[in-house]
Amino acid sequence: MSETAPSRSLQFDIKKHFAANSGAFDLDASAELRPGITILFGQSGSGKSTLLRCIAGLLEPDSGRVVLSGEVLYDGASKINEVVSKRRIGMVFQSLALFPHLAANENIAYGLSGLTPESRRKKIDSILDAFRIRDVRDRRPAQLSGGQQQRVALARTLVTEPRALLLDEPLSALDPGTKSHIMDDLRSWIADREIPVLYVTHSREEVFAMARQVIALDNGRIVRQGTPREVLGGAQHEAIAEWSALENVLEGQITALHEKEGTMTFRTGQLDLEVPLSRAQVGDAARVGVGAHDILLAISPPQGLSARNIIQGRIVSLKQRDALVSVLVDCRGTEFEVHVTPAAVTSLWLAKDTRVWVVIKTHSCFLIRS
Repeated sequence: MSETAPSRSLQFDIKKHFAANSGAFDLDASAELRPGITILFGQSGSGKSTLLRCIAGLLEPDSGRVVLSGEVLYDGASKINEVVSKRRIGMVFQSLALFPHLAANENIAYGLSGLTPESRRKKIDSILDAFRIRDVRDRRPAQLSGGQQQRVALARTLVTEPRALLLDEPLSALDPGTKSHIMDDLRSWIADREIPVLYVTHSREEVFAMARQVIALDNGRIVRQGTPREVLGGAQHEAIAEWSALENVLEGQITALHEKEGTMTFRTGQLDLEVPLSRAQVGDAARVGVGAHDILLAISPPQGLSARNIIQGRIVSLKQRDALVSVLVDCRGTEFEVHVTPAAVTSLWLAKDTRVWVVIKTHSCFLIRS
């Protein structure tokens, strides 16, 4: 861990061992978070919540170090372990833990102390406006919608002006529309304050909508770190592909290399796909992943496109999934899952057995590495 970090960075180097009936688990993760949103991405049981609890001071690591804005909060070697209340790290759990007997503004005010009544009122009014909940300030949690409860929980944490923010799947229980509005408000609040934010989610949509950086955690280890496209795209780590909602994973082999074009040919079943060039050799077995949201559908043969993969197929099924429709298309024995909007289904008259063309850009095809 660097000794010359910027003043507002969060650095951690955490080791924690667990022994359980289901088997031992070791968390061993080290990173430096700059101001802005870093998404912590991984499957259930990979250690995401444990890592957050160690950083917040709710769980003591076995060894390591946590440094925030140049201040050492935990150092196993020096026996430093700052109490939670003095770390000034905000944390919002999936379970909101609002006080049921307090109104929204009273829940928000709970963590404020040492202020004059006027300063206290201004802070509360400001955060109520920032998260658009001024009109429900006098309601108790049972009288609020799920989205309003989430806004109150976020406001209660953020009104204390934390030096860093830890969010553990804060929006997972919300519908897509409500989630989108809260993400907008949260992004705006964070943009006005240069603090590091570590945000846990399973959602690819939240990753691309919220993150500057992504940390992929698998079995207690950081397996990849970078921009959303670097982590969830390119030559993916196999574990990431398995739990990052990469809907189409194809088995096949490399049949040709096109070095001048920067591509290679990947054959799966009766199909040839043009994929980004990598260190693979002709004849190598390979797995290629394609996200359902990265595939386009056309109802007539498309022309004049930069996309290199245009394949005729037939719709097998359509299923509504929240605000999207999942379309399964059979292309000469290889099936692709494609996500489109209900409006696209209507305007294109998509239905079972409709003939369509699947359109996939070369760089939407991810070579998956084990």
